[in-house]
Order: sequence, then C-alpha cells, then structure tokens
Amino acid sequence: MSEDNQALPILNSRLSVRAKPNARQTKITKVEGNVAFIDIAAPPEDDKANLELLKFLRRHTKRPCRIQSGATSKNKVIVFD
Repeated sequence: MSEDNQALPILNSRLSVRAKPNARQTKITKVEGNVAFIDIAAPPEDDKANLELLKFLRRHTKRPCRIQSGATSKNKVIVFD
C-alpha cells in the first residue's frame, strides 16, 4: 500500500498531525498510534506549510478541514467539518 493511501486515524472528526516542513513532496510518511506524520513541501513561514497541509488533507480525505491547535507548532490538531 502506498504511504499516501494509508487510513488516517481521524477520531471524533479530529486528526493529530506531526508536520515536517521543507520536504521534497507533501505525503504521509507513517501513522503511529493516533498520530499521522506528514512531510510538507512548503517552508514554515508566512503560513505556507499550514496551507499546504490543509490543501493536502482536503484532497486526501475529500472533507473540509481546519487547524484547531498548533498553528505555530509541528504538532497540530486538525478538525474535519
């Protein structure tokens, strides 16, 4: 199974993410317990990495989402509407 096709541990419409900005491409690298580790192909400045992460998750899950907490941290909680 491709890493990008992994089932994300979305619990109660929330997803815990450990983000790694400045990657070559945006992809899910692994899922460990209830945390998805995601490489992000954008720098962590001017909200670029957050926007790329949300765009990737919307495309991957086909659901609208937003950052609930961790906008300035590598550890984030994403909420799906």
